Amino acid sequence: MTERLAPSPAPAPGSHDAPPHGAPPRPVPGTPGIDVPDPRGRTGLDRHGRDLTGNDRVRVLDVEVLACDWSVLRRTTFDYRHSDGHWSRELRETYDRGDGATILLYDPDRRTVLLTRQFRLPAYVNGHPDGMLLEAAAGLLDGDDPREAIRREAAEETGRAVHDVEHVFDAFMSPGSVTERLSFFAAPYDASAPGADTAGVAAEGEDIAVVELPFTEALDLVRTGAIADAKTIMLLQWAALDGPFGPPAVSPR
Repeated sequence: MTERLAPSPAPAPGSHDAPPHGAPPRPVPGTPGIDVPDPRGRTGLDRHGRDLTGNDRVRVLDVEVLACDWSVLRRTTFDYRHSDGHWSRELRETYDRGDGATILLYDPDRRTVLLTRQFRLPAYVNGHPDGMLLEAAAGLLDGDDPREAIRREAAEETGRAVHDVEHVFDAFMSPGSVTERLSFFAAPYDASAPGADTAGVAAEGEDIAVVELPFTEALDLVRTGAIADAKTIMLLQWAALDGPFGPPAVSPR
């Protein structure tokens, strides 16, 4: 889904030949996140996305920072050349919370998976009964390599150290408005190793329950809607189709 902020203006005469001219005014000096630090000490946040050259149908005119506390909400003004050749001026908001990684921990011998349960306010305010979601371990990269970041997050959220990490795929989870690219991983876990029923970083307000489930039960929870987290559904489906619990590979004749 593409989120449109306002209808595009009608193309001006001759707009098949060139994009509209002009751009919104620049912000006044002293704007947090631009020329003075925001709450996380960042500046220059309005430069992100200005110099893109990969698509000659898109010409970025201006990037405005609407909010910058933990994440960054931007409004970008750009000209877009449609398939019929005409140009229109577009406005889009993008929410930048950084890139992330997620991992499915599994025991191939016992045919179990290790998930987490934690409170998610956005789900709660949007109709989830209690906001307590069953999920695969995940977290933001915070500048780390995705593989290293997911090892860290797996240890923090499940109390398990993982080693043989397999990269499965990458995906944009909500490309109509959110910039995040999520790296998906899978790894076996040692059920005999010491574990905990709860985990999380207390200083970050995390209160995470560690939940071990038979794989077939986890799939049933997807079917019934009890597992409603997209990344977890994607990893469980991968595990059933092409992963550790998938059908045996057929040897070529």
